[in-house]
Amino acid sequence: MPETQVAAAEASSPESVRWDPWDRDIARDPYPVYRRLRAEAPLYYNAEHDFYALSRYDDIDRALLDWRTFSSSRGPILEIIKAGIEIPPGTLLMEDPPAHDIHRGLLARVFTPRRVLSLEPQIREMCTRSLDRLAGVGSFDFMTAFANEVPMRVIGMLLGIPEADQQSVRDRADENLRTVPGEQMAVSDKAIPHADHFAEYIDWRTEHPSDDLMTELLRAEFEDTEGVTRTLTRQEILTYITVVAGAGNETTARLLGWLGSLLARYPDRRAELVANPQLIPKAIEETLRFEPTGHAIARYVTTDVEYHGTVVPAGSAMMLLVASANRDSDHWTDPDIYDIHRKTGTLRTFGLGTHFCLGASLARLEARVAIEEFLKRFPTWDVDWDALALSSTSTVRGWETLPMTVA
Repeated sequence: MPETQVAAAEASSPESVRWDPWDRDIARDPYPVYRRLRAEAPLYYNAEHDFYALSRYDDIDRALLDWRTFSSSRGPILEIIKAGIEIPPGTLLMEDPPAHDIHRGLLARVFTPRRVLSLEPQIREMCTRSLDRLAGVGSFDFMTAFANEVPMRVIGMLLGIPEADQQSVRDRADENLRTVPGEQMAVSDKAIPHADHFAEYIDWRTEHPSDDLMTELLRAEFEDTEGVTRTLTRQEILTYITVVAGAGNETTARLLGWLGSLLARYPDRRAELVANPQLIPKAIEETLRFEPTGHAIARYVTTDVEYHGTVVPAGSAMMLLVASANRDSDHWTDPDIYDIHRKTGTLRTFGLGTHFCLGASLARLEARVAIEEFLKRFPTWDVDWDALALSSTSTVRGWETLPMTVA
């Protein structure tokens, strides 16, 4: 082990403090581990898997804002960084400026605040349709019956994918993130977007333009990194579409799942929302802080950088534990209390800086409309806590199944 890594390992003492993104026992409740990391090993080194981790709010902010030192060009997932594989151009999550800014600007045209808000009636209609099928059903799995379906329909609408094909698109996105419990992602097969299954939609939309994301990307002109004004290549469009489909489906579904379980665990907060639906946006923000769907963002360290008296060498993988930052007691009052009245303007669930999530406003809108409509139908519900199951991924934390009984 290099001397710098030995020093980092010593800085991570006591040895009993351990965080492993593939450890399913830790994943069940990682917050006690995060608390100890912040207190005892703010710069943590995992010798088994050869990566560093930051857990304090201020340290993570510094890293998120310094994209030159903490690069996204090798990917935002630990397995991808360690594999050292080539990233396809146009994969926003895996780029640095200036290419990132150019490609992000194209998608930003689609996710403007006005355009996102204009989707509310359609999202509400989708939620209503899903909930109509649950009328008179006393018990169901919240994830499969509702939480997974809403974002799937919204993303399908944005991409112009026929409704009959939307489930298969979601299944592919879900499969790309899934791992064997306790094992790492198979990078060669799953980590990098494979977009061939979208090709037929792109080809059809070329001949039949519409008001959707595919048509927008087909028509968009931009100046590339070589200074050439052009439209996107077919392969670039396929990559964009795959990134949007994957990110938009999984994270929003898991957010809805956390809302469903937390509001069952804290029925007094749920009663407040039923009595005053205007509190729902605050409840969503607190859920994003309290139980974020993505707990860690990976970065590739491009140059030596010092944290807490230890130098992290260039070429290292760094994990930024945003879920820990969201519960840092130096930044939040009573961070382990679920408080739907909390001011949460500085949560880090959607990142910060260059890579702040483009779909954040859409996710918030979907969650607000979905919970508004669900509470109208079901003001109370119980969860079968013994039958809950976490999803088997190392990148997204949320419920695979959430069985509930409604009044």
